[in-house]
Amino acid sequence: MKYISKFSFSICMILLSLIGNAQKVTETKKDSIPLKKERYGLRLGVDLFKLTRMLYEEDYRGIELVGDYRLTRKHYLAAEIGNEEKTVDDDQLNFTTNGTYLKVGFDYNTYENWLNMENIVSIGLRYGVSSFSQTLNNFEIYNPNNYFEEILLLPGEKYDGLTAQWIEVIAGTKVKVINNVFVGFNFSLKYLVSQKVPDSFDNLYIPGFNRTYDGKFGVGFNYTISYFIPLYKSTVNAKAKSEEKAKKEKKKQ
Repeated sequence: MKYISKFSFSICMILLSLIGNAQKVTETKKDSIPLKKERYGLRLGVDLFKLTRMLYEEDYRGIELVGDYRLTRKHYLAAEIGNEEKTVDDDQLNFTTNGTYLKVGFDYNTYENWLNMENIVSIGLRYGVSSFSQTLNNFEIYNPNNYFEEILLLPGEKYDGLTAQWIEVIAGTKVKVINNVFVGFNFSLKYLVSQKVPDSFDNLYIPGFNRTYDGKFGVGFNYTISYFIPLYKSTVNAKAKSEEKAKKEKKKQ
């Protein structure tokens, strides 16, 4: 009986030792799962396209500041604010547009970064508002009753308090070139929701919207340089991230 008790005690000790080792192995496996820290913060920059445009267009002045804030792994709040002055020489009139605009919305990053990459390939939506004035420099009127096509030049007149609102869909990319510095490109398709026009002619150019071409649609393009200001980091489980990606690919199939 004495030997049986010693044997039982030895067996219990061995089992406890095995359970302890198993727990250590489990904890080691958990700890060995790679973790990735992703940075969250504010990115601020400027549109280089508008700045360089002033070099080759004498009748244009403009600047646009851009910014975005990372909300989640994929979603960013985004905004642009700017000022433009553009003189348009059309077939029958010459006018100068001057005003400011603001666009707010969001971007969704479709790109899956590796390791410590922070590149963005995004689609987004913006709501834009503009407040501006139109100065009519001269206006040509064709008189069909005159055989020699009478042309009248009217003196300049300024129309203040003009406004416009639109929505736009944006596709673009931002690439980190050096630490915290990003270069970006984007293309936008705009739809004019509402506008206040002068009494005698339409708004052929709207700051922030660009040329209207006598219709509701417009297009835009810019390339930016921006600086990222990190505010905090969030830990991402690389294994969970990989499994999430696999599930998405399976759903597509």
